[in-house]
Parts: sequence; C-alpha cells; structure tokens
Amino acid sequence: MDNEELQKLTEDLSETYFKKPFRHHAVFNDRLKTTGGRYLLTSHNIELNRKYLIEHGREELIGIIKHELCHYHLHLEGKGYKHRDRDF
Repeated sequence: MDNEELQKLTEDLSETYFKKPFRHHAVFNDRLKTTGGRYLLTSHNIELNRKYLIEHGREELIGIIKHELCHYHLHLEGKGYKHRDRDF
C-alpha cells in the first residue's frame, strides 16, 4: 500500500464510520517506532506506522486509522480529543 491508497482508505473509513469527510493528509511515517499512528494537532494530518500493516495486516491498520480519526474529528469539532477526555 502506498500513500495514495492510504489516503483513499482513510477518506473511505471517515465517511463510513463517522459520516464526515477527512480533508487532510494520511501518510506513512517510517520513523514512527513505538506507536501505530498519530494525529497531528497543527496540520490535522494523520501519520501511520507502515510496520503495523506489514506485521499485523490490513485490519490492524484499519483499527489504527479509525482510532486516529476519532482524535481528528473530535479535535476539529472542539470536543475532548485526548484519551483521558470524556468525549473520546
């Protein structure tokens, strides 16, 4: 899977599970070592660890994308987007 396919998958998951568009960028960041993905507060982009796709498969990656989309949509709506927040 390349970044273009990852972008399309993220957009599709956002529409399917959140009924909202994903209007930023989803990319693989091969420098990530200890996490499956991260949502960037300043750019609103999502970075994902390609190793999780390779070692654990597509379904694991989909779960990580959905998790990061939770952060994304809650943050853009001005709600609690952190793990400890009630909205999350």
